[in-house]
Amino acid sequence: MAVSKFLKGTMLLTAATFLSKFLGMIYVIPFESFVGQTGGALLSYAYTPYNILISFSTLGVPLAVSKFVSRYNSLGDYETGRRMFKSGLQFMSITGVLAFLLLYFSAGAIAPLVVTDQLKGNSIEDVAMVIRMISFALLIIPAMSIVRGFFQGYESMAPTAVSQVIEQIVRIAFLLIAVFLVIEVYDGSNATAVGFASFAAFIGAIASVGVLWFYWRKRKPYLDSQVEQQETSYNIPMKDLYKELLAYAGPFVLVGIATPLYQLIDQFTFNRTMADIGLGNITETAYAAINLYGHKLVIIPVTLATGLSLALLPAITKSYTEDSHKQLYRQINQALQIIVLLILPAVVGMSLLSYEAYATFYGVDGTNLPLTGSLLAWYAPVALFYGLFTVTSSILQGINQQRFAVISLGAGLLIKATLNIPLIHLFGAKGAIFGTGLAVITAVLLNLWKIRAAASFPYRLLLKRSLLVLILTFAMVIVVSITKWLLGIVGLSYEEGRFAAVMVLFISAGVGGLFYLWLTYQTTLLERVLGGRVSVLDRFLKRKKN
Repeated sequence: MAVSKFLKGTMLLTAATFLSKFLGMIYVIPFESFVGQTGGALLSYAYTPYNILISFSTLGVPLAVSKFVSRYNSLGDYETGRRMFKSGLQFMSITGVLAFLLLYFSAGAIAPLVVTDQLKGNSIEDVAMVIRMISFALLIIPAMSIVRGFFQGYESMAPTAVSQVIEQIVRIAFLLIAVFLVIEVYDGSNATAVGFASFAAFIGAIASVGVLWFYWRKRKPYLDSQVEQQETSYNIPMKDLYKELLAYAGPFVLVGIATPLYQLIDQFTFNRTMADIGLGNITETAYAAINLYGHKLVIIPVTLATGLSLALLPAITKSYTEDSHKQLYRQINQALQIIVLLILPAVVGMSLLSYEAYATFYGVDGTNLPLTGSLLAWYAPVALFYGLFTVTSSILQGINQQRFAVISLGAGLLIKATLNIPLIHLFGAKGAIFGTGLAVITAVLLNLWKIRAAASFPYRLLLKRSLLVLILTFAMVIVVSITKWLLGIVGLSYEEGRFAAVMVLFISAGVGGLFYLWLTYQTTLLERVLGGRVSVLDRFLKRKKN
């Protein structure tokens, strides 16, 4: 079976995004050893408002431009997409400057809403400083995102994939070197080190621009030839083009900032509510465990959905534009089934091995493992619904139902804002996780309902295969639990130290992962969802013939 161009693009961008997020997870190991839990909380305070502003470009504009360019390319009008690209590049350069000024000069107003001088840990001045340091990246990333979206509209995922990876490598290298120099060489403060860690986003963005410039120079002759050879042009006025682009981008922006908005609600309510119930002494440790250190671990499975979402949109848009219902249903089914197949066992396994995972990456000493490990166990399942929300929102946008994605997100945010403080009062730090989980689940269910209503999409096959995934995941849980128990008998437990935690985590996860892979291969589920590419496993695994 030939692998579709859609799946090839999906796999490429998913692999690059996964690598980028994996690097983003790995760097926090030495970072945490330098700055600890309070330093992690401080970095998270900077990234939450930054992510909200940057999402207007990194998730809103690229996907909107991608859809715009894909639509006009399918009509044979390459010039219109090119005109929008040139004008959009200028426009987003201006919005980048405005976003920078907004975040830089509002830092002093945001900081007192996050922490108070009565709480032990980071000061108001520290929070304001790191927010200002991270704001410089906004000068570059909006314009850079336009270029990524333009290439994606041509279903060319390599520029985005490579630039993402290079951006992350350069950012992390600068971050770790700067933190090491501040803490170890110059004996500086945690706040100064975290400030430079925030500024690393600007350095990484510069590297990404260099990569995209290389791809543009390389492919420009081919792109120019398409414009020159086209037979017709719609000659749509630029004003009308912007109306169409902004109609696409508005919902993309709001959906793209879903996770940062949930985190922003935590940022403005978590510390004060924890202090109100007498848990102010652990509030920044818990906050960092959920919104930085734990989130870095949980987000790894979600990157599968993120990469899928980015590669999905042009193909969905094309099928919908051409009124090809059979192909549209197949693509929607494939997208949703990949999420369930890959993310469900991953988050269940992470929840089962949460203490071992946290101890492996961040150590046993100084991390309050009884608290942080428990929070990771509760937070891991939310990753499945993050992934489903990302993909279902992209599907809605691909079938011109993007406005409903805003409604579903609004419903989720309303639940989070309404229930967050009461849930923290009832359950402590876990209450914030429960609030996020209820919010995202609500948004996902609404999206799934709208997809069925708007596209008459049948869920029977998805439900059938999801049930099989659930059964296979349960079998994997049994194997992992037995493996973990046997390791405990020989004295390997996370309570014995970091090395023991590493051994338990990688042996248990390895055994469970291989067992799950074997089960999905034997039941032909892997081949039915991912296509013929899994035939590479034939040389390693033998399937029983019926």
